[in-house]
Amino acid sequence: MLIVVAFCIYKSSPYTSVVFCNKKTTSHRNIKEFLRKHGSLAPNRYNYSDVKIMTNSFRHKLGQGGYGSVYEGRLHDGRNVAVKVLTESTGNGEEFINEVASISRTAHVNIVTLLGYCFEGHRRALIYEFMSNGSLEKFIDKKNPLKSKTLYQIAIGIARGLEYLHRGCSTRILHFDIKPSNILLDEDFCPKISDFGLAKICPNKQSIVSMATARGTIGYIAPEVFLRNFGEVSHKSDVYSYGMMVLEMTGGRHNRNVEVQNTSEIYFPQWIYKCLEEGEELGLDCISNEEDKNCTRKMITVSLWCIQTNPSDRPTMSRVVDMLKDNLDLLQIPPRPFLSSPSKSMKNLASKG
Repeated sequence: MLIVVAFCIYKSSPYTSVVFCNKKTTSHRNIKEFLRKHGSLAPNRYNYSDVKIMTNSFRHKLGQGGYGSVYEGRLHDGRNVAVKVLTESTGNGEEFINEVASISRTAHVNIVTLLGYCFEGHRRALIYEFMSNGSLEKFIDKKNPLKSKTLYQIAIGIARGLEYLHRGCSTRILHFDIKPSNILLDEDFCPKISDFGLAKICPNKQSIVSMATARGTIGYIAPEVFLRNFGEVSHKSDVYSYGMMVLEMTGGRHNRNVEVQNTSEIYFPQWIYKCLEEGEELGLDCISNEEDKNCTRKMITVSLWCIQTNPSDRPTMSRVVDMLKDNLDLLQIPPRPFLSSPSKSMKNLASKG
């Protein structure tokens, strides 16, 4: 009862109201200042009434993310779109600014296109091109398996998208949240990287970045992001997340009998290295032909290079693309990483889960 009373007093306190109001005011001011300086780079701006019309009053919900809900919509020219409505309580406007600032600088077949945004009072929304096959996440379990060749092409497409973010843009962009749910697939299963809410823009393409707190999703976060003793945070942190994701793409269907407390930990088992070293089949019993088996083994080998504990031991994304396209016989087996993925107890270190 004392706790309840204390909470009620706290909520009714005028000081508390001032704090909440200041946060909203600061967030609004930050976004308004950003749009004033960079409005010419941003895509079309829509009123909230336009967003309601294009989503038919938010009738068809496509999904829920860490920063808001996504709805299906249609522009006046007939194009289908995905509309992400950001929750009022998230961040200090940083996620909105990150999305608009980062993605407005991109133009690549493997990066989702931002078509417009809404910033009207406390209401914020982002309008993206519609991806008919949704996210990669639903295709890497046993219910909706994709063919190995399709997964292989998806892996190459994502690698090219990250290569572009790291080297092809006018400025280097670090994504910091590469995972299956942030990879969208069009009607031809061409992958596009989405959700730049945690991204950081590096001026002059510098490699090392600083951050006050860890950011990313448990199971995909590079060791140096949550513990600086492992090295500097850089574009190699995205490489690690990519490696974890591709291992999940290949192992999600085939390692079904592995039971661990944290699902991300099944991608560091000793048997993966044992099988690679001894030429065993990695349990790829669902793959019928030798070409597909080679593609899968190649993806696994490259991914194990990507998740090396020391960032300097990981390849760049340009090298990853080359390795995926190389002959399997040319790929060496990487050394075993000495660190497992962060456990659930580390969850409070991540800014987004």
